[in-house]
This record gives sequence, C-alpha cells and structure tokens, in this order.
Amino acid sequence: MVGRIPVVDVHPLVHDGARPAKATEGEAQPIRATIFREGHDLLGAEVVLIGPDGRRHQPARMEEITPGLDRYEAWVTPDSPGEWSFEIHAFGDPLMTWRHAAEIKIRAGIDVDLMFAEGQLLLTRLKKTHRPRTVRHTGPLKAALAAVTDTTRTPEDRLETLLSDEVLMLFRERPLRDPLTVAGPFPLFADRRRALVGSWYEFFPRSEGATVDPETGAVTSGSFRTAIASLDRVAQMGFDVLYLPPIHPIGEINRKGRNNTLDPGPDDVGVPWAIGSRFGGHDAIHPDLGNEDDFAAFVKAAKDRGIEVALDFALQAAPDHPWVTEHPEFFTTRADGSIAYAENPPKKYQDIYPINFDNDPAGIDAEAERILRHWMDRGVRIFRVDNPHTKALDFWERVLDRIRATDPDVLFLSEAFTRPARMHGLGAVGFHQSYTYFTWRTKKEQIEQYLREVSNESDHLMRPAFWPNTPDILHEFLQYGGPAAFRLRAVLAATGSPTWGMYAGYELCEHVAVRPGSEEYLDSEKYQIRVRDWDGLFDEGRTIAPFIARLNEVRREVPALQTLRGLRVHWSDDDHILVFSKGHGEDAVIVVINLDPHGARATTVHIDWKAIGLPSTFAVHEHLSGADWTWGEHNWVRLDPAENVAHILTVKGTE
Repeated sequence: MVGRIPVVDVHPLVHDGARPAKATEGEAQPIRATIFREGHDLLGAEVVLIGPDGRRHQPARMEEITPGLDRYEAWVTPDSPGEWSFEIHAFGDPLMTWRHAAEIKIRAGIDVDLMFAEGQLLLTRLKKTHRPRTVRHTGPLKAALAAVTDTTRTPEDRLETLLSDEVLMLFRERPLRDPLTVAGPFPLFADRRRALVGSWYEFFPRSEGATVDPETGAVTSGSFRTAIASLDRVAQMGFDVLYLPPIHPIGEINRKGRNNTLDPGPDDVGVPWAIGSRFGGHDAIHPDLGNEDDFAAFVKAAKDRGIEVALDFALQAAPDHPWVTEHPEFFTTRADGSIAYAENPPKKYQDIYPINFDNDPAGIDAEAERILRHWMDRGVRIFRVDNPHTKALDFWERVLDRIRATDPDVLFLSEAFTRPARMHGLGAVGFHQSYTYFTWRTKKEQIEQYLREVSNESDHLMRPAFWPNTPDILHEFLQYGGPAAFRLRAVLAATGSPTWGMYAGYELCEHVAVRPGSEEYLDSEKYQIRVRDWDGLFDEGRTIAPFIARLNEVRREVPALQTLRGLRVHWSDDDHILVFSKGHGEDAVIVVINLDPHGARATTVHIDWKAIGLPSTFAVHEHLSGADWTWGEHNWVRLDPAENVAHILTVKGTE
C-alpha cells in the first residue's frame, strides 16, 4: 500500500526485494527513491541501515538530486559483511515548512506575531522530543527559542537568527517527523572486500615450470610444485588473486589436438575443460600436476605471498568422466542412444558432454555442492565459473544460497559473455562478480557508455571484472596495436573497474591469432603446454611486467580506484582521449587515457570540477610519471603511446 508520504521507485531493489542487492564491506553506495506529498508543505527523508546484528545505524539524510522530479538520494556504507537491510523514512517536516513560511511572511510583515508563536510551539516540541545534549544542538536550539520569544528585538533580527546555518543544521539533524512513513526493510548483502576489489592473474599450472627436451622436442608438463616458483612472478606484478583453469583429469575420448584439431597425437595433452577420465572427475587432480598434498603446498605458498587461489568450476564432462557411467541421467540421450556433446553451431565440442539440468535437478544440485565443498575444504574460497549462462538459473540460485548460508566468504565469478538479461540474472541470484563486454569496447563513445552503465546502472545487480584478454579471447585491438595497445587496455581495465584481470602472456604482448579475423590465439594454451622463457624475456626487456606492477601498485595507493560506484565521465576535444574520475573532493582520482595505440594525441580535457567537489584550481600528482601539475577546468595534455599512454592523477591540494 501507498504510505501517508508515498515512497516509490526504490533503488537498489533486486526482483522487487526478493533477492538482496549487492553491497560490500566498507563500500559506500547510493539509496534512491521518489518521494512526494500533497500540498506545499515540505518533506524530509532519511535512510536507516540495519546491520546483520539488528543494530540500526544513524539515519542518513536524503537529498533531492533531480529538482522538480522528487528524486532523493543518500549514500550509506555497511561496515561489516553479512545480511543487511535498509529502510526509507519519509516524513512531513513541520520545522522546515515553518522556517520557509516565516522567511516569506515575516519579511513581508504578514502574521509576524503568529509566525513567531507557531515557531515557539514547534521549538518547544523539538526540545521535548529530542532533548539535545551537545553544544552542537543545544546552542542553536536556545538561540532559536530566544529569537521566537524575545519581543524586544526587531523581527528582522529575530528572523536572522532563525535563518542561520546553525539553526538550519539543527532542523535538518533533529527533524520533527510528522507524519511519518517507513518503507522497507529492503535487503542488501555485504560481501567481503575481495568481492569488489582484486587484481587477477590466470595461468595454466601445466605450463609453469614445463620443460622441452632439446634433442627430442618432448615437453614435460609443469606441476603444482614447479608452479610454486611462478608465484613470485605473479606477486611481483602485484596480483592478489591467481585463477587456475580446471586442474582435473582430462578426457581421452575425442581429445582435441593442437589448435583445436580433431586428430590428436599421443603427446597432445587435451583441453582442461574436457573434465574427467579413468583417473577421476571434478574432485580429482590431474596426475601430471601432482596430488592433494602438492595442491595444498601450492595454495599455502600463494597465501604466503598474499595471493588467493581461484579455481575453475566447469559443470560439464568428458565422454570418459565417471559421471557418464555412474550418472547417465545427468546428460541428454539422443534418439540413436548416444549422449549429446556440446555444440554452438557451427562449432562442435566433441570432447565435452553438457549437463541436462531438467533430468535430475536434486541429484545435480547435490553433486555440484559436494564438489564445491570438496575444494573449499582444501582452501579454495574463490571460484571462477565456466559458462554459467548455459546452466539453469534456478540451479545457481539454489546452490549459491546453500554455500552462502554456511560460508558467506566464498566468492563466485561468472564467466558469462552473453546477453545483458542473463548476465544480470546471474548476478541477482548470487554471483559476486561478472565478466563483461569490456573486451569488445574499444571506441571512446562505447567505453564512456559502458563505464556509466556498470558503475551507476547495473551496480546493484553485478560487479564487473574487466579482462583485456582470456585464453579464449585475443581481441583484434591487441593483435594489431603493439605494446602500446596492451599498456593502454591494462590501464583502462585497472582503473575503470575495482576488479581486473589478465591471462598469462599479456605482459609479453602475445598477439598472434590462429588466423585473420579470429580471436583465438595461435598455438592456444587451451590445447597445448606453452613453455615461455619468462626470465630471459624479462632480461631482454621484452615484457611490460614492470608497467603492470606499477599499475597494480597505484591501485593500492589510490583508494578511489578501489571503488565502483560514482564514476563520472568528463570531456576532451579529441575522440581518442578518454577522461573519467572516481571519488570526491581531495579523495578524487582523474584518469586520462590515449585510446590510440598508434600515435600521439594532444588536446584539451575539461573537468567538471564542481561535480567532483573540487575548487576551480587544484594541484595534482601524476602516478605513472611522478610529475606534479596545477589543474583546473580546462587542461592541455599530450599522450604519446611510445612514452606514456595515460595519466592517473590524484589531488595534492587546493589553491
């Protein structure tokens, strides 16, 4: 029902409040609503956060953000993980209504004594209702009461007291709420910080520490033990999450060969996502990688370096997975009695059987939860989920709710490059982060629109993770842009989203596609072991690893880069110079990027300094070069991709 003071179009709401909106411990977020009432009396509104323990936080006053449209907003911050909620309190504001009328009438000489008398009644009621005990409120209240009762002073003098900033603050912070409507509570779930902020790196353990026999060319697989040495490289670049593709036994039936061929040789290692063989299924480790003790040692070594290990969770099976004989009901049987393999016509994945979620929902739910808890018990608290949009949405809702009920710190990244409704749906039912369309947004206008969308429109549904590349995706921009393209896309990913990631080889600017027009790597690591001379290439300067390290260092130095909401796009006179900011006032960061990897760009950038709470002139520090400048509304910049692709500016002070 509509309350006495209508509160409608509340945001954030997910599925009309049936699911919690996304929040993060320590992350400020906006609460918005449309609030109005009849007549000309003024109203007020506040947001009250309710913590997991039921504790009600101090009300946050809502401000009208679109004058004339009755749209109100307040920013609030959950200070611990867990199940939160918020209420919106909308009320008639007799103090502000009276103050507004008094200013008009007393100055016009209309009902002067009556206005002061009505003010005395309201202030007396305020004194009884709130009993302010601090100088912050008692002083202004005494002054206001004296003004309405002291007839020895002129009306103008008395009015000036009532219109003072101190009395205005009193009326706003200690309002009389008459009448009052309480809308809510509406649910939020505050996750741990890693759900919002992280720098991800992906590598294949079988490639890390792999060797090639110089005489025969035979490749020996890396393992968890040899990959431990690679953790130092990951840590030195500043990454705090390491994502591993599936570590399970790989099917031998219909195994793919190099570059996705259908005629593998005896030495071809297969695709890790073709999970399961005579060596076991999703709860087993590929024998070439080691055993559970080796995995435990790897996870511990990563943790010792400040890195969390994220494991791939791919719900599918190779033709020789144990499920095929133990649970044939998990799959689709075709008219000829064969099990249907995965297809995305014209692509065929003969080495993978997809799950049919309609055949045995309860059994599939139980098995999925069992597998997740198996790896959770072994120290994994983050899962990257492969193609979740090809699985039933209600399945994810059930399983993720069960995990959250006992282990709310376990996080799930959705690898869903699909239509927006599906991506948002997955976020709504419990995925903590989501891959995005970032990889395919390369033009200035596209990027500006997408930054606005993920930071201000869909933020209550999904948290974006920006990846410039993956083992499956080598965008054309990287194929032909040279090292500058890799640097500028890394800056854009690392500053545009609080979570970003890259797949191994990015720092080497690996850019050769299997064929023109394809986004698949030549000699893709999905199908073979890649042996890279990391140390040699570093010594030769054929890596941008130091640049990546500095970029992740800047992310830690600048708190605003660890936020999602409140991003603001600014303007430049060049179609290849992107400008945006995060944060407010002296906490703001301004990012300027040359989107053209092939040439220098010089132009003027225009900063909406009022919107981000800055004076017309302010001092800035540039974090990539170390330079200091004075900036204002209009600023000349020159970015040569051969030298510097971007500026990351923080405010040093104001003049």
